[in-house]
Amino acid sequence: MNEGERPALYRGIVALLRVAVRAFFRRVEVVGSSNLPRQGCGLVVSWHPNGLVDPGLILTHFPRRIVFGARHGLFAWPLLGFVLRRLGTVPIYRAMDARRGADAAAADAARRDANRRSLDALAAAIAGGSYAALFPEGISHDAPHLTEIKSGFARLYYRARQLRAAAGLPAPAILPVGLHYDSKQMFRSNALVAFHAPLALPPELDVTPALDEAPEQEAARVKQLTALVEVTLREVVHATDDWALHDLMQRTRRLVRAERAHRAGADPGRTTIEERVLGFARVRAGYYALQAHAPEQVASLRQRVEAYDTDLRALQLEDYDLDRDPALLSPWLAILLVLQAIAVFLLLPPLIVVGYVVNLPTALLLRALARLGAKLEKDEATIKLLVGLVLFPATWVAAGLGAAQLHEHLHALYPALPRSPLWAGFATALLSGIGGAAAIRYLRVAREVARAVRVRLTRQRRWVAVQRLRIERGKLCDEITAMAQDLALPGSVAPDGRVVPG
Repeated sequence: MNEGERPALYRGIVALLRVAVRAFFRRVEVVGSSNLPRQGCGLVVSWHPNGLVDPGLILTHFPRRIVFGARHGLFAWPLLGFVLRRLGTVPIYRAMDARRGADAAAADAARRDANRRSLDALAAAIAGGSYAALFPEGISHDAPHLTEIKSGFARLYYRARQLRAAAGLPAPAILPVGLHYDSKQMFRSNALVAFHAPLALPPELDVTPALDEAPEQEAARVKQLTALVEVTLREVVHATDDWALHDLMQRTRRLVRAERAHRAGADPGRTTIEERVLGFARVRAGYYALQAHAPEQVASLRQRVEAYDTDLRALQLEDYDLDRDPALLSPWLAILLVLQAIAVFLLLPPLIVVGYVVNLPTALLLRALARLGAKLEKDEATIKLLVGLVLFPATWVAAGLGAAQLHEHLHALYPALPRSPLWAGFATALLSGIGGAAAIRYLRVAREVARAVRVRLTRQRRWVAVQRLRIERGKLCDEITAMAQDLALPGSVAPDGRVVPG
């Protein structure tokens, strides 16, 4: 189904979600769009690390209409349930949600029957030429790896194949999607949506089951496809055993990038999330390859990297801070100062003050709601995104109404004042939104300047420690490079130290 065939309400909801996603994230990068088939239909599978933000990212960046399967309990939420239904989302009934008690067997049978109908509905959508999406783990989580993969998606896929074959149409594709966040619960962080090539099925799985296929044969094939997708998704999301190992790999990626840039005499600039994910994949692939045949060397190197990281954190420095003093004036600050001096010397400070005064109470309330309402870290972004989508516009409207009433009072006291409460309210509401955006930018710039001052002082006072860490970083980079020189790693290294595709 192309864009023109999407229902108007569907397009409207997706457009609103795009606004919300762009407001929450500083940047969302998309890679692998060329991997998406131009024709046909299929099943999208992904891991589930960030609650309702995950389907939101896929929905707003997938070029075709896509139908999701979602936990049936979400449909009971008043506003969310309305949105899910209008998007055509199909309820999925999980075994963990089934009622327990004397009628547990009957309730479980009813759940299975309802789930069968849900999978049939998704299969029918795929057979009709659409894409459907499932998160095979069945739950969202905070782990750096996949949780147990459920087999429902495999049964859905083969049911869709049967319906497509009955209509004389080609089989649907299975599209793995990687979702990556640099700080998933934080407002104005970055995200990456990576579309991978359709899954290539081995001959024994690339078949359309007969309608009268034996249950044992069906179960064996479903189990095999589930295992294949689990292995694929583990590579797609660059899973690690635990967060300690994940952080160590990120540390290794950063130190190698900084050392290469230093030796090249280059400034590669800020790391994009695409480069960050690719660089992490490169370190991860090397780690597991070397761990298999040189575990003692890997263990020794790991200890040294951890010690380097501990010393660097003690100084509150980043790897690139070892090479040069950070700039005290960022381009954004320079632009703000010039504009302030030339054109808006009297406008910008009051605008920022309005932004803080109007939006800060709402921001603090939203932060408190996220912390109180989130059972896990993965729920914080969902609460901030959904509740913030309502609270902040409501705050601006309330500020506008308050300004209109205040204008009426002032007009009663001073009749010479033009009576224009509507314009006063509209202007206040508009300035509240613009001022909030300006306040966020100003705060970020102020933090960068404060950090630059702190790093410069640290480099001057702790010169010996900085030089020792620089030497150790060089040694670590040499050893890591030597150990990995014969390995086939994803991506390639640019002359300025960046990891680039290719």
